Amino acid sequence: MNKLITTVKNIFAIDDLRTRILNTLGFIAIFRLGSYVVLPGIDPSQLKSNAQGIFGVLDTLLGGAFSNASIFALGIMPYISASIVLQLLTIAVPYFQKMQKEGESGRKKINQITRVLTIAITLAQSVGFIATINSEAIVASTTLFTISSMIILTAGTMFCMWLGEKITDKGIGNGISMLIMIGIASRLPGAIIAEAISKQLNGALLFILELVVLYFIVMAVVMLTQAIRRIPIQYAKQMGAGNAAAVSAQRQFIPLKVNAAGVMPIIFAQSLMFIPALVGSMWRDVNEDVGGFLNTLSDPHSFVHNLLFALLILVFTYFYTAISVNPNQIADDLKRSGGFVPGIKPGLATSEFIDDVLSKITLPGAIFLAIVAILPTFAFQLGVSREFSSFFGGTSLIIMVGVVLDTMNQIESYLLMKHYDSMMKSGKLKGRTQNIAIAS
Repeated sequence: MNKLITTVKNIFAIDDLRTRILNTLGFIAIFRLGSYVVLPGIDPSQLKSNAQGIFGVLDTLLGGAFSNASIFALGIMPYISASIVLQLLTIAVPYFQKMQKEGESGRKKINQITRVLTIAITLAQSVGFIATINSEAIVASTTLFTISSMIILTAGTMFCMWLGEKITDKGIGNGISMLIMIGIASRLPGAIIAEAISKQLNGALLFILELVVLYFIVMAVVMLTQAIRRIPIQYAKQMGAGNAAAVSAQRQFIPLKVNAAGVMPIIFAQSLMFIPALVGSMWRDVNEDVGGFLNTLSDPHSFVHNLLFALLILVFTYFYTAISVNPNQIADDLKRSGGFVPGIKPGLATSEFIDDVLSKITLPGAIFLAIVAILPTFAFQLGVSREFSSFFGGTSLIIMVGVVLDTMNQIESYLLMKHYDSMMKSGKLKGRTQNIAIAS
């Protein structure tokens, strides 16, 4: 405990870090306040939550803003969808590939296109959101309410995007991820309290068991996030004398993450799983059988939904790993720097070796990620409440763990720059080892 207190004191002793943390807290407070500002033209007392099924997952990611029909009801999700579309375009379309290679100017163009696409996606999604609102809660003219709500929801999403960028520039951590994480974490205390009340005294032991299981699941997700496969490398010649020679003589390696794709496969799969819910709502009046099947497919606790969800995660894990890790580039960088993998020829042989290792470690990582994604369904089937079960895995837990670890990385970097060794003793995270040689 003393080491923890010392670490906190050291964090707030750094002026720049303290300012960034306070800025982050201020931006987060604005974001949370906005999630309770109801759209004009709605009677909050008549508002009934329609965030069921797959929309309930979306409401969890938005911290309740969806069910509150707030000005931030769509949150940052349209921006994420636009970013995913641009990532896919940079792979498939030569024009965007060329733009990506233009450096800073290309990045600015891509960001501008992403913003424009975000506006288009938000306008389209706002129509679907308005359709989910209980008609009794709408007190204004339907036409006026629809037009004004589309404008306000779009402005709210763009403001959330601006907040995320400000957190990245002026705060600590990745702003977009931070906003999603805060929205998820805001539901956790209420879910725990509601679960404890529902169990009462007779179920106190069962509630404690649920918390213990949740703890081990969180630790397993941390292990998945931090796990790496080290590929040792050596250099054909010393890079200098004295200290430089000593550094080159140390054992170095290329770290390949078991889950190199991070949370992106789940987000990709989750985005596709929203489609049956939207199509099912439109087909309900046209064909009851088709609409019923699509609604079953969109139920996050149905067998068919989880089977398809897990398969999509497996596919997207391999897909996103393939576009995020380039064995050819790593092999070329090693060859140019005079490095090689012991027992493997430089060049093509090294590329094939890295690709083979990456394929082998991606499979267990993808399976583990798929299992974690569908764990909330098993928790719900075993008697955990619907809201609390969403924290036993899935997008919520992986995003929270990933953002917290990334934020701790940045805080530790500030402390290391200020030579605070206490953070190394009390807060060093496993898996971030020194002497890591990353080909770049």
